[in-house]
Amino acid sequence: MSEVLKKHEKTDRVVVRITYLVALFILIALIIWGVASMINHWRYTYTNDAQVQEYINPILSRANGYVQEVRYTDHQKVQKGDTLVILDRDEALVQKELAQAAVTSAEAQLRVLESNQTTANSSSSINQAKIDAAQAQLWQQQKEYNRYKILLENNAVTQQRFEDIETKLKVAEANLESMKRTYKTSLNRTNDVSAQIEVAKATIEEKKAALNRIYLDLKYAVITAPTDGYMGKKNLQIGQLVQKGQTIGFIVDQNQGKWIVANFEETQIANMHEGQEAKINIDAYPDKTFTGKIESFSPATGSQFSLLPPDNATGNFVKITQRFPVRIQFTEEDQALVKLRAGMNAEVKVPKS
Repeated sequence: MSEVLKKHEKTDRVVVRITYLVALFILIALIIWGVASMINHWRYTYTNDAQVQEYINPILSRANGYVQEVRYTDHQKVQKGDTLVILDRDEALVQKELAQAAVTSAEAQLRVLESNQTTANSSSSINQAKIDAAQAQLWQQQKEYNRYKILLENNAVTQQRFEDIETKLKVAEANLESMKRTYKTSLNRTNDVSAQIEVAKATIEEKKAALNRIYLDLKYAVITAPTDGYMGKKNLQIGQLVQKGQTIGFIVDQNQGKWIVANFEETQIANMHEGQEAKINIDAYPDKTFTGKIESFSPATGSQFSLLPPDNATGNFVKITQRFPVRIQFTEEDQALVKLRAGMNAEVKVPKS
């Protein structure tokens, strides 16, 4: 019996010693952790309210139409200019043919008017020549009239003959006046044709503008990637009606890089400044530490940019520590950056200056 008791006592002593050792190790670990935490708290300004950010651009339709083809899948990597969606273009093609026919008709009308202008100019030249001839004839008749008038005064010619010469003079004067009026009419006709030509030219420009508008619609019916990046979720289906200005998807822009938005408490940013270095740990890759620098501070707290900003002038007031978004740019070119995705959680430490 005594041997059993001795055996139990020995076992208890071993258990107690092990317990003491475990407790000692735990205590030492807690002390080390506490000291390390105090050192980190003393050396760094820390926040775990941070995320990886990238530009996520909406892709908008610039034309109306039904979806004919969708050439991308969820999360597909695309290059700038890759075709994403094709809208039905049959109606626009018919409109293009009508617009081209309208331009051709307007150009033909312009050619007719230009031909009429040439004819009118020729007619004006002919009438000008007739005026010159009528003036010469009038000059001749005036001379003849003056001679016969002198002869009549000397009774060297009969009154009837003088009246015939006088009548011819009046006919020549009337003919000259008629030619002048005809010439003026031809000039007016030429001016009218010139005005019609200007109208025809403006009509052609209008028809061409309408045709160019249709060409744009045909171009916009093919929706392409605006930049290099990764597509988001595909929401379009073949046959779906798309309106101008409608968002057909989102693309994560790879050309403008990645950065961190860290939300520091207002009590932490007093000694922080732009250009200050920062250490970044991404939750998805805990073994990797990235470096960056503070690029800018938000001009207002995050709550001020919310849909319904708080109004402390109403109701009961409870003081809440506010947070300021701080933009931190990565400063190293690391292959691991390629694996980072927008929205990943991060922890940021900024050395205290």
